[in-house]
Amino acid sequence: MASGFFAILDDIASLMDDVAATSKIATQKTAGILGDDLAVNAEKATGFLSSRELPVLWSITKGSLLNKVIIIPVVLALNVFFPVAITVILLIGGFYLAYEGVEKIMEYFFHHGAEHPGTEEKIENAADAEKSKIKSAITTDFILSLEIVIIALSTVLDKSLTLQIVTVCLTALVATIGVYGIVALIVRMDDAGFKLIKRSHNKGFLLGLGNLLVKALPVVIKALGIIGTIALLLVSGGIFAHNIEYLHHILPQLPGMVKEFMFGIVGGLVALLVITAGKKVVSLVKG
Repeated sequence: MASGFFAILDDIASLMDDVAATSKIATQKTAGILGDDLAVNAEKATGFLSSRELPVLWSITKGSLLNKVIIIPVVLALNVFFPVAITVILLIGGFYLAYEGVEKIMEYFFHHGAEHPGTEEKIENAADAEKSKIKSAITTDFILSLEIVIIALSTVLDKSLTLQIVTVCLTALVATIGVYGIVALIVRMDDAGFKLIKRSHNKGFLLGLGNLLVKALPVVIKALGIIGTIALLLVSGGIFAHNIEYLHHILPQLPGMVKEFMFGIVGGLVALLVITAGKKVVSLVKG
């Protein structure tokens, strides 16, 4: 009886060692996409009233966890029964991310000077705008989470199903906690700065650090908007390059990142044209 119990403990310890090793590899493989995930989600989680920043971020985090609860079993099942579907889903997601990136660029250049609604209208629409942005963030997170899960799974395809499940789940959990934990620190940067200023009694190192944090937040948010848009195009372009054989070998003289950015732009323009045409057709049918 005792020997059987210790044998079980030995099996668990062996499994944990394997999980630690595979999770380390999976995390290293997903490091690039996690960086893009951070930039995209930090940009999407900003721009709210200070009192709403953490509630909004918590809503997005819960959505992200739900995304992974849905994605992980589906990806594991598809990998066993219908692996080609994973590639198709990734490509569809790639077009969505590319569309988001190109749409942001088009909006900046062609609608940058458009009139904004008045203060009263902004207040009335604040709740709807918040819900819309949360929904957009969760949808984008779904595509990025799908990429993370598939990359993590690709590192343990030769392992047992148990090890695959534990490794993918652990990598997904660490990704969510890590990304949204850092995002929370970014969006509360100015509050931390104000607290430091209060404690400094208007002198010394704490005063300088507090002022730096307060002044840096608008710059960080603007930078994250740019980085997030670039990240969307790079991630989508990377999906196209790695899953479409022709694109994988085209223009070998160009650096991979440049090619992926180009593919993201082209994919986004195609998606934008299709969606715009679709909207016009729908409006004509309704009219």
